Amino acid sequence: MAMKALDIYKLLPKTNCKKCGYPTCLAFAMKLAAGKAEVEACPDLDPATKALLGGATRPPIRLVQVGVGERAVAVGEEFVLFRHEKTFYHPPGILVQVSDTWPEEQVRSIVETVRDTVVHRVGMDLVLNGVAVRNESGSPDRFAETVALAGGGSALPLVLIADDPASHEAALAVAGHYRPLVHAATGENWQDLAALAKRYGCPLAVRAAGPGALAALARSCADAGAQDLMLDPVPGSIQNYIAVATGIREAAIARTEPALGYPIYLDATRFREIDAALAAGILKYAGIIVAPPLSPATVTAALTLRQNIYTDPQKPIQVTPGVYPINDPGRDAPVLLSVNFSLTYFTLLGYLEASRIPCYLFVVDTEGLSVLTAVAGGKLTATLVADSLRNFGVEELVDHRVLIIPGYAAPLSGKIEDATGWKVMVGPRDAAELAEYLEKEWVA
Repeated sequence: MAMKALDIYKLLPKTNCKKCGYPTCLAFAMKLAAGKAEVEACPDLDPATKALLGGATRPPIRLVQVGVGERAVAVGEEFVLFRHEKTFYHPPGILVQVSDTWPEEQVRSIVETVRDTVVHRVGMDLVLNGVAVRNESGSPDRFAETVALAGGGSALPLVLIADDPASHEAALAVAGHYRPLVHAATGENWQDLAALAKRYGCPLAVRAAGPGALAALARSCADAGAQDLMLDPVPGSIQNYIAVATGIREAAIARTEPALGYPIYLDATRFREIDAALAAGILKYAGIIVAPPLSPATVTAALTLRQNIYTDPQKPIQVTPGVYPINDPGRDAPVLLSVNFSLTYFTLLGYLEASRIPCYLFVVDTEGLSVLTAVAGGKLTATLVADSLRNFGVEELVDHRVLIIPGYAAPLSGKIEDATGWKVMVGPRDAAELAEYLEKEWVA
C-alpha cells in the first residue's frame, strides 16, 4: 500500500539537513508521498529503509516509452483511478494497424495518413501516434520488409505484432534501435521474446487471459531482464475489458500486486464496435490502443475525447494573455475584452474571423476561468483590466478609448470606466451575436 507523508516522515533522519533539496524532512516526506521526489535524494538513509520507501513511494504504474524522438509515446506513471482525485498524466497512444500481407501502396498510404493527420482544437495539435505492423504472412522476411516500409520506427513509433520469435528477430534487426513495442510474450514464447526485448532495449507486451496469469507472466519476463512491460489481458468483449482493466488498475494503485503495475495494451481491432472500443480504452486506463484504419470522423472524436480526459480538471486550458489582432485591424478598430480560458478564446476567434470585421481581441489573465466564473470569483476585476491595458500597450494601438466588454461582465462596466478612463460598451453574452452587434453598434 502507498504510505502517507507522516508514515514516511517517521522513517526519515529528521535532521532537516536540506541535502535532499527540500527545507525540512517533513517537506521531503510530503513530496515522496505525492510521487514527486526520489528516495535516493536523501543520502543518510540506510539501504533497508531506502528499499522500503522506494517500493512504497515510486509511481505504482511503471512509465514505459514506445518509440524515440518527438513523437515517442510515454504511457503509465499514473497514480489514481479517477482523474478528479489528482489528474491523468500520460494519454494513451493510438496506433493504426497494417498487415504484412497488404500491398505496398496501401501500407504507405496508411503510414502517410497517420503521420500527417492533425486535428486542431483549442490551440493544440492532436495527432495519431504510430503504426502497428501485424505479421499475418507467417514470413519473417515479409514482416521485416513491411516494418521497413512503415519507416522502421524512425518517424513514427511502432508496435510489432507476431507470435513467432523469428519474425520478431527479423523485424527488430530493422527497427530495434527505435524502441518499438514487441507484442506479445505468452506462456509459450516468453523466454525468447524477453531475451529479444532485453537485447534491443525495447518494451515488451505480455499477453494472458486474466490478471493472475498476467502477473505471473510479467514477473517471469521482468526476472529475465525485460523491465519495460505492458499488459494485454485479451478481453473477450468491451465489457470484459473495462472490468479487467479496472481490476488491474486497482491492484496497481493499491500496490496489492506489484507485477500488475504496468500500462495496459488494448487491441481494438478485436471488436466490431471500433468507436466504442476506442472510447473504452481512452476512458479506462489503456496505455497503447491498436486500431484499424479509422475514418476522419472517428479520428476527430477519439483525439478530442483523449484530450478532454487527459486535461487536468483543476487547471483549465489557457491561452497567453495579450492583444490579438484579427482581420488586419487599423487604429480605428474596436477592442474587445475577453479572458484567457481557451474555449472562450477560440470560440470568439472563430466568430470574429468569420465576421471579417477588423478588431483587437484583448485577453486578460483570469487563470483560465470563463467570463462568468471569473466575475463571480473575483478574478476579472477593474484593476486587472486597467493594469492589462497599460502592460499590453493597448492605447498605442488605437486612436479611440472605447472598450467592449462581454455581456456577463456588465456588472463591472462602471468600475472599469473609473479605473481605466475608457468608455465601456457592454457586448452580447452570446459570441454568435458579436458580428451583428459590431455592425450595428460600433462607430469608430
